Amino acid sequence: MRRRQFIAALGGAVAALPSALRAQQGDHRVRQIGVLMSVVPDDPAGDADIAALRQGLDELGWTDGRNIQIHVRWPGGDVERVRALAKDLVDLKPDVLIARSTPTTMALRSETDAIPIVFVNIAEPVESGLAQTLARPGGNVTGFTNFESSIGGKWLQLLKEVDPRITRIGMIYNPQTAPFARLFLRSVQSAAPMLSLQVVDVPVQTTSDIETELATFAREQQGSLVAIPDSFTLEHRHLIIALAARYRLPAVYPWTSATRSGGLMAYAVDSPDAMRRAAGYIDRILKGAKPAELPVQQPAQFALSVNLKAAKALGLEFPPSLVATADEVIE
Repeated sequence: MRRRQFIAALGGAVAALPSALRAQQGDHRVRQIGVLMSVVPDDPAGDADIAALRQGLDELGWTDGRNIQIHVRWPGGDVERVRALAKDLVDLKPDVLIARSTPTTMALRSETDAIPIVFVNIAEPVESGLAQTLARPGGNVTGFTNFESSIGGKWLQLLKEVDPRITRIGMIYNPQTAPFARLFLRSVQSAAPMLSLQVVDVPVQTTSDIETELATFAREQQGSLVAIPDSFTLEHRHLIIALAARYRLPAVYPWTSATRSGGLMAYAVDSPDAMRRAAGYIDRILKGAKPAELPVQQPAQFALSVNLKAAKALGLEFPPSLVATADEVIE
């Protein structure tokens, strides 16, 4: 009798478990996650982002090869390849998709309005039509932006602190992969008059353009450079950094990886941190949440990185106060 009472009590306890928990316990499917990056394979910045995503998911109980399978595609800044690999991922019919730029998000969204998409590092989800509002994006897309209105002023302030002599700012970006460039241009242009700076548009679409346009820009003295966060310029950052050094252009970059590659300084969204945060949205979606109800989140933190060796090569010196506040100092 006691055994039958025990079994009955046990059955009641199981029945009392929340239905979502019982469903999770009984769901042994391996969930499929597709990731469309904005860099090429073996790029250290991209590898760091994927490592952060895996770590974030693992901390939430999702381990690649056990209960999830992560499929990563690396198109870089090639727009046609982005579209092709977006279709490739959607054809896999994953449970959720991750996009690490505006072009990758747009490409995935053009392929599916059903599979949930979480984006990271895009500037204008509402203006681009990816979200109805930041609070309630609607549709199948949500995620994390990399833009705030004051960022242009911060870039210019940093350049002026390092080299007060500069009078011209070249803004380098690819119009095809950075359709959001106007946001960053407006941010920079609104701050430029207060610092007596002239803003020069430097659009590029090929590596030859980068070489030609920077050579042309550098013919006039007292110039400096700002790179907009753009998958094309990210892919070709080593060339941009090398040319900025050759033409002695103080430059600020929107990726912290730039200073580790010899760039002067970077002030940017902490991309690995954003990928870790994206893991939280993936977790919620895999447990039943709808992207339409998950608010688009704005940057949680920006990171300042400075390269003392690069400054010395340009005959410049970072103010001690700037070095003291930097998140990363490259000796």
